Amino acid sequence: MAYPDDLLSTGEHVVIHQHPHWKTLVVPALVLVVAVGGGGWLAVLVSDFGWASIARVVLAVVVAVLVAWLALAPVIRWRTTHFIITSERVMYRIGVFKRTGLDIPLGRIDSIRFEHTLLDRVLGCGTLVIESASDEPLEFDDIGRVEKVHSMLYREINDNPADDHRPGDRVADGRA
Repeated sequence: MAYPDDLLSTGEHVVIHQHPHWKTLVVPALVLVVAVGGGGWLAVLVSDFGWASIARVVLAVVVAVLVAWLALAPVIRWRTTHFIITSERVMYRIGVFKRTGLDIPLGRIDSIRFEHTLLDRVLGCGTLVIESASDEPLEFDDIGRVEKVHSMLYREINDNPADDHRPGDRVADGRA
């Protein structure tokens, strides 16, 4: 899904638009399976008792609350979290009821780096760290293909058509 063009300034275009990496949805998916499976199993266990109908209603309510709180809410949070790089800024939007946004103009970025653990490398994600005029570096966790995002952001920051490498260009000593 593309970021709405009416929220961008004139001449600005989206370079990257991502939600957090899918690994953030693993625990909510497990909670969903365990809650529904466990609730069903408990409902079968209590079916022989005289108070089984009340127990099933209580189990259904407990499972519904667990699924809404620990499975559905994280999925909605994931879907409403946006990491966007445009030709002019880095944007981060998060929230459902209380929406929070952060914009960093590309010209204010001092340095960028990425970090990823062995598991992050296997899954293809990581943390992007942006240092700007703020007091502390800003860390954006669970960015998919973090190395590619890092490279594209670096290219956008230093986008000077005169420094683009073209095959056949040689410096004075013959190196490419």
